[in-house]
Amino acid sequence: MLLVAILAILSNQGSLLGMERFAKRHRKTLNELLGTHVAKPPSDSTFRLLVAQLDVEGFEKLLQDWMSTQIGDAEPVDTLVCDGKTLRGSIDETASGAARFIAQVSLYSNNLGVAIAQSTYATDAGGEIAALRKLLDRVELEGLLVQADALHTNRPFFSTSRSVKPTS
Repeated sequence: MLLVAILAILSNQGSLLGMERFAKRHRKTLNELLGTHVAKPPSDSTFRLLVAQLDVEGFEKLLQDWMSTQIGDAEPVDTLVCDGKTLRGSIDETASGAARFIAQVSLYSNNLGVAIAQSTYATDAGGEIAALRKLLDRVELEGLLVQADALHTNRPFFSTSRSVKPTS
């Protein structure tokens, strides 16, 4: 079901109802390709339950590990580009009435053409700087140039124990 949700999102059907429509439309083909025998495709509420129970950090780690195996003997990564984005449609209201969004920060390799790591966070629970710090702790940075926008060039960001230094 997670694979169907991912395929739906990649097909520009990112809403729960869009995932349901995608599953209905492609049920027979998916059954053939995946060797499954799903008689009735999942509903939007089933996708909602799946997303609510998903261990996002665990999934991100699995995705990062899978990406690393796909890269294999490819050209070595020498530069990572960091970028953060707020996820469309993720607005929610906190108990205090403030707006809360879900955001994501990614590490992108230009020479490979893929994001090699990413982290998702709620804007009321943290910010992009903290999310990027956490993400960089998961990646081997020896010999890499890390590019980030001006938000990440403040002194406290670079006073960590890691040997990342800002460049001019």
